[in-house]
Amino acid sequence: MIKRCLTALALVALTFSLTPEVWAQAAELPAAASAPHFDKGDTGWLMLSTLLVVLMAVPGLALFYGGLVRSKNMLSVLMQVTVTFSLAVVLWVLYGYSLAFTQGNALIGGTERLLMRGLWDPVSGVFSPAATFSKGVVVPEIAFAAFQATFAGITCCLIVGAFAERIRFAAVLLFMVLWFTFSYLPIAHMVWFWAGPDAYTHADVVPALQAQAGLIWQWGALDFAGGTVVHINAAVAGLVGAAMVGPRLGWRREAFTPHSLTLTMVGAALLWVGWFGFNAGSALEANGVAALSFMNTLVAAAAAVLSWSLGEALLKGKASMLGAASGAVAGLVAITPAAGNVGLGGALVIGLVAGPACLWGVSGLKRVLGVDDALDVFGVHGVGGIVGALLTGVFNSPALGGPSMVGDWVTLSMVPAQDYSIAAQVWVQAKAVGVTVLWSAAVSYAAFKLVQVTIGLRVCEEDERQGLDITAHGETAYHK
Repeated sequence: MIKRCLTALALVALTFSLTPEVWAQAAELPAAASAPHFDKGDTGWLMLSTLLVVLMAVPGLALFYGGLVRSKNMLSVLMQVTVTFSLAVVLWVLYGYSLAFTQGNALIGGTERLLMRGLWDPVSGVFSPAATFSKGVVVPEIAFAAFQATFAGITCCLIVGAFAERIRFAAVLLFMVLWFTFSYLPIAHMVWFWAGPDAYTHADVVPALQAQAGLIWQWGALDFAGGTVVHINAAVAGLVGAAMVGPRLGWRREAFTPHSLTLTMVGAALLWVGWFGFNAGSALEANGVAALSFMNTLVAAAAAVLSWSLGEALLKGKASMLGAASGAVAGLVAITPAAGNVGLGGALVIGLVAGPACLWGVSGLKRVLGVDDALDVFGVHGVGGIVGALLTGVFNSPALGGPSMVGDWVTLSMVPAQDYSIAAQVWVQAKAVGVTVLWSAAVSYAAFKLVQVTIGLRVCEEDERQGLDITAHGETAYHK
């Protein structure tokens, strides 16, 4: 007992003998207790959502596209999707994440996260936090960066379908580097970058924080999971590419019959499943908004399947499996910007409208444009993305069952129903669509032109007739 008391007295004496300088140094040391608290449910949901988006691209989109082309080009499409996705992820780690999601200016981010530096401290084991949409709730930034990497990857992959069956493999990769850098990253920054809710501590800081955000975010445009960033952005690039590469040999003279609608259906099913991570994961938390996004994704896709099939039956006399699969994708595209921004009624209407709108996009609009968009990237993703983006402004209204939007980030108060203007919000949505279309078109044209004058865009006629599987990759998808 005496020994314990003497030990305690010695410790007290040692404590009081520490100099102020030592105390100051100790206070500056990062303690494990100061590490941010990450909810395991939010973190787990974000990582699962990331995995689901990977499923969308490889194998989902790869099989969806692969089944639509002729058998001699099956492997070339699989290869383009797989390698493009991988290329985008690597570029994301090198510089993409930093330019998209760090503070720079209204058009592009900065260099703070080049090579992903600062995401975590390997010595202390402390991970950097990333903001969600709730005050005091954060997720590991490294998980958020991984989630967004898959968005960049699948966006680039979507473009591949427009010029399938006739483009050089090297041309695809060079174009993707240019387009990813000068179109995807700026649009992602303009639409999605902001300081996060915890930064809005007082009304006095709001103007400065808003000025630091991306241009389209400053306008107040709503894009929950990528109607502009992903679908419209990629669709415009695909349309420009299809026009500049030129039509396939025999276009409008020969029937380009899909070689395996079974594989296309498998791909569409994987896309539908993965899309729940794409949309509901964009809530960044395992909460009610994620649940709303999840249900809206289910409802809109199902409604679009029915409306596309009905439209096809009325126009052609028969509803096709390809039409049903395309309808599901159309509904998923259209609900993407609206997933957490509309009520169930809005999701239902968006899906019902998206089906016939995209059916027109792949038929009537395609004839008007006169461009061989091989796998209807613009008809589905462009038209569906525009429809979804505009209708988000309509059905976000509380008067139509929508959740409204945050009007004051200091208090997280929503815009009251009586103050919500559908016309004003639709105008903001239209401006966001317009900027995305013009920006992507300009960058895509310049990028394709640069590729054309350096290494060339198109394979030779003999290689195209033989098929890209053999001529570009030395393989065949099927052996007779």
